[in-house]
Amino acid sequence: MRDHGGWQKAAAGAGLLADDGTLAETIFAEMTALAAQTGAINLGQGFPDQDGPAHVLEVARDAIASGANQYPPGRGIPDLRHAISEHQARFYNLTVDPVTDVLVTAGATEALAATILALVEPGDEVLTFEPYYDAYGALIALAGGIHTTVPLLWPDFQPDHDALTRAVTDRTRIILVNTPHNPTGTVFDSDTLAIIAELAEKHDAIIVTDEVYEHLTFGARHTPIAAQPVAAERTVTISSGGKTFSTTGWKIGWLTASADLVSRILTVKQYLSYSNGAPFQPAIAAGLRSDDAFFAGLAEDLDRRRLLLNDGLTAAGFAIAQSAGTYFTVADVAPLGFDDAIEFCRVLPERAGVIAVPVSAFASSQHKDAYRTLVRFAFCKHADLLQRAAHQLAALSR
Repeated sequence: MRDHGGWQKAAAGAGLLADDGTLAETIFAEMTALAAQTGAINLGQGFPDQDGPAHVLEVARDAIASGANQYPPGRGIPDLRHAISEHQARFYNLTVDPVTDVLVTAGATEALAATILALVEPGDEVLTFEPYYDAYGALIALAGGIHTTVPLLWPDFQPDHDALTRAVTDRTRIILVNTPHNPTGTVFDSDTLAIIAELAEKHDAIIVTDEVYEHLTFGARHTPIAAQPVAAERTVTISSGGKTFSTTGWKIGWLTASADLVSRILTVKQYLSYSNGAPFQPAIAAGLRSDDAFFAGLAEDLDRRRLLLNDGLTAAGFAIAQSAGTYFTVADVAPLGFDDAIEFCRVLPERAGVIAVPVSAFASSQHKDAYRTLVRFAFCKHADLLQRAAHQLAALSR
């Protein structure tokens, strides 16, 4: 029998295994099962409950009908790579060569996987901000990297700059930045972006950014780290069409970076999916070329739904953090008399008919206590569903 100890060690290090060595069920799977069993409103998972914009969907239908159903080029179809380049110039004044500096991927998660596996050697440190999207820890472990973190603390969830400076060393290979940030909804301020860029230059680290919520901010416009002069050549910028165009199931993502970095990442990506989503690539290209009113309307509509949910949470007695972006609001259950968000999420479906997830599910074992009473709610749902959820949550204060 083959020895799978290497995989098991990596999986255990990423928190993927139960005590008996079997694959552990995630809190997300548990909450989804609870939603199915109870019929509760599922505000735990971050996906929209409506289709994407008609003009984007129509391009996909036309592409299928016209025969765009076989393998596209490994780097992505030229039209999408040009659209990504145009998008970076239009919104951020960044010059990106569509031939050499763009790589289309099977969602942002594959872009992250290919990047980390290509650039991290065993023993390299990869710094993330905590809490973090759960795939980060798993991918770092699979690459043999050492996962280090800087905590983001309630209620503003901005990193402490002194802690950040201490955390980045000459052993740091990658600084992984997620802004707008899942699960907290924070958007890193300009001082933080500048410090990250300076630390990366000082310690010769690569910056990898997860910017999938780039067009879903409330107030300040998103600014990519790649726009920092000292960061441009050492940054891999990752995004996708799933969140912007409400097409999470299409799995069309991309990354932009210097030609050298893209080539290195491509050596791994070609053995993952190779290519994907042939009829969806021209549709996302059309989406990226949407007019300014479309992008402004996305954020305005989502902001209305954010406020609708937040008003309901406040009325129910939660303390809430004011999300500056993403699909999510983080709330503290302590004012309701709970000291454990995991247990709270397990009883919430019965008590209020709503599903949420504990923020500690996004944290490493050494920092879970910092998030012990915090839960994440998703507001990327129809307004009438959010109104129902707010009404049902009000029962908690009675």
